[in-house]
Amino acid sequence: MRRPVFDPEQLPVMPSDASLPALDEARLTARFVRERLQAQPDWRPELTDESRLIDASLKLREAAVLVPLVQREAGLTVLLTQRNASLSQHAGQISFPGGGRETIDRDMTATALRETVEEVGISADFIEVVGRLPDYITGTGFHVSPVVGLLTPHFTVQPDPSEVAEVFEVPLAFLMDPANHEVRELRWEDRVRRFYAMPYRRSDGGYHFIWGATAGMLRNLYHLLAA
Repeated sequence: MRRPVFDPEQLPVMPSDASLPALDEARLTARFVRERLQAQPDWRPELTDESRLIDASLKLREAAVLVPLVQREAGLTVLLTQRNASLSQHAGQISFPGGGRETIDRDMTATALRETVEEVGISADFIEVVGRLPDYITGTGFHVSPVVGLLTPHFTVQPDPSEVAEVFEVPLAFLMDPANHEVRELRWEDRVRRFYAMPYRRSDGGYHFIWGATAGMLRNLYHLLAA
């Protein structure tokens, strides 16, 4: 399948369900997140599989990401990275720390923690793993396991410049408010792809454009915490 080249920020914003409420403060605490991830109620993720966008013969590559929730005094934040523009996969995109599973990794949690050290320099000493979100198959051929961790705020970020252009944090309250969730649409040939985007304003007036699989996983986190 020929993959289209496109700028997601230039795609049209489609109508979406604006009736979903923002999460209240009680659901945005470390205690609630920990308890909800460890004893999950009956709930349904919204989006987990974009394999329709890839060649059916392609073997999926196992990968894991850490969904890092930093315990700041003002409230939980989500630590994100902007990938180096020179990378062959997902260049310049906003993502969670993570990457492909290696033979040395005993499980997907180990993959997420190892990749977090390698990409942003945050060791497992600062991370309390509290659970996982549903696996997510990306349109680029990765089978991703999202591992959720609560971070104590005493770490020092040391990004690998060959992989990471920037590390930044976004308030969890912003990301858990559906009013900030856009639906963008891409049309090519006879296909239609719709995906979530969560543009977050930077201090310089521009935006961190969070979209695709990262936004999809955050949308699933919203549904879990709202359940």
